[in-house]
Amino acid sequence: MIIDSHQHFWKYNQVAHHWINENMQVLRQDFMPKDLEPILQSNNVDGCIAVQADQSEKETEFLLDLANGHNFIKGVVGWLDLCSNNIEERLQLFTKNPLLKGLRHIVQDEPDDTFMLREDFQRGIALLEKYHLTYDILIYPKQLSAALQLVERFPNQPFVIDHIAKPTVQEGVDGHWSKYIKALGAHRNVFCKISGMVTETTWGKWSNSDFTSFLDVVFNAFGPDRIMFGSDWPVCLLSGNYEEVIKIVKSYITQFDLDTQKKIMGQNAAQFYNLKTRTNQYN
Repeated sequence: MIIDSHQHFWKYNQVAHHWINENMQVLRQDFMPKDLEPILQSNNVDGCIAVQADQSEKETEFLLDLANGHNFIKGVVGWLDLCSNNIEERLQLFTKNPLLKGLRHIVQDEPDDTFMLREDFQRGIALLEKYHLTYDILIYPKQLSAALQLVERFPNQPFVIDHIAKPTVQEGVDGHWSKYIKALGAHRNVFCKISGMVTETTWGKWSNSDFTSFLDVVFNAFGPDRIMFGSDWPVCLLSGNYEEVIKIVKSYITQFDLDTQKKIMGQNAAQFYNLKTRTNQYN
């Protein structure tokens, strides 16, 4: 069983997807389940997790609707306003759909590097365990300190670091990033996605070996039981294609036995996002 733990769908909208700039023309179009399903099939991927790209409840509803209609979408990481006074009311409503597995906020775009330490944000995070939701941490390396403080305050909340916290690959491993990855990995409630790496390079000018030293740090910090593969499709198209992205991970993990490889490529994601029922039902 292979699960892509991180991909996106959208109907392109210039306002909602304002982050797609002039240099990202390939992303200025719709990306829907009909576009991804044949790619997953050709790469022997059994299912995926659809992750929010727009910070709106409408986006969360959109992704849940897609998941309801396509069995290969095993779960959704959506967005709700964790800082709002009525967050518990919204959680009660949205978790009626069991395909909502977790939430994410685009913290990397927040001007305040300590955004995750805000009292109102943490009040929202404190409610997620009650509703059996995970939380995806999307940050740049400059926000790693705040991420560490967040996970230290919520030892029972399942967290996952998206895109190995987006280090600048072409500059090589730096001490700041590796220090905090090691510290985050020491917390058993924190997982890490090996995803989104090709877009942190000079686009289209990379080789698999460019990522080896970064993956060494991540695997030493988290171990193979808390690491999951993610494609970051279609964003990965900025610097490669799906086949190239999955090959980076598959090539690196050949050093492990087959059972361990299966964990990294799917079982860890199924455990983290509690996909057992839907996975068994449809695969």
